[in-house]
Amino acid sequence: MDENEVSHGHQKIKKTVIRPESQKPDQPEDDPFEPLVEQLESLRSLLIKSAVTFVLWFLIIFTTVRWWFPVVSMGADIVVFGPFEVIRFYIRTSAAMSLGLSTPFICWYLWQYVRAGLVDKQTQFLRGSLPVMLGLFLIGLSFGYFVVHPFSYFFLIEMGERNFDVLVTADEYMSFLLVTTIPFGLIFQLPIVVLFLNHIELLDSEIMVKFRKFAYFGLLVITAIIAPPDFFTHIITLLPMIGLYELSIILVRRKEKRTAEKEKSRTA
Repeated sequence: MDENEVSHGHQKIKKTVIRPESQKPDQPEDDPFEPLVEQLESLRSLLIKSAVTFVLWFLIIFTTVRWWFPVVSMGADIVVFGPFEVIRFYIRTSAAMSLGLSTPFICWYLWQYVRAGLVDKQTQFLRGSLPVMLGLFLIGLSFGYFVVHPFSYFFLIEMGERNFDVLVTADEYMSFLLVTTIPFGLIFQLPIVVLFLNHIELLDSEIMVKFRKFAYFGLLVITAIIAPPDFFTHIITLLPMIGLYELSIILVRRKEKRTAEKEKSRTA
């Protein structure tokens, strides 16, 4: 609304001009793409930090292989066939170990990225679970390295030496080591996964008990996929997985009991 003075004879008359809504001065509008741009910037930061972390671990492992490999090999007789296999072994091993060591950092970066979109209840659960997840991952790696790997490796080597001259290349040894360690770090996350599914009300203890037989069969299939093909290794792999499943049931029941008590106290 503007006021203009218009001369009419000797008198000045004030006229009020009402502008239509469409003629009002333009006002700044929110950019509809701004949230998307912010998300892309956050994702870009996540990828850059993850890549830098991976490269740093790769350089550390690649340049120190002469010190840590004798410890990892556990005194096994290992050979290489030519210089190219040496380079391939160093690169593949450094990359695999770098990925494993970078995983906790990448999980932390991922947590910083997704927590803004979570509700408080989910945020509190995941924040408290991160240290437990890391601890379970390390326990799983230790179980694979100190129990499954030496037992299955030397058992299979001894079986082969009864009829053959067994030569194990460095690449084959590290592949076997990774297969018998990394999967166990992931499998030991089962209690956390089950608790999270219960937290978002997709799973409860009654369902876990009802479908226990099917769960055992699924664990048996997983064991057949990840474990070396001898019967004894299957047994020492399957038993901890069953134990983790039963532990998950106990933890879910305790959580359900605490939740029921809180709701009862609120209504009282």
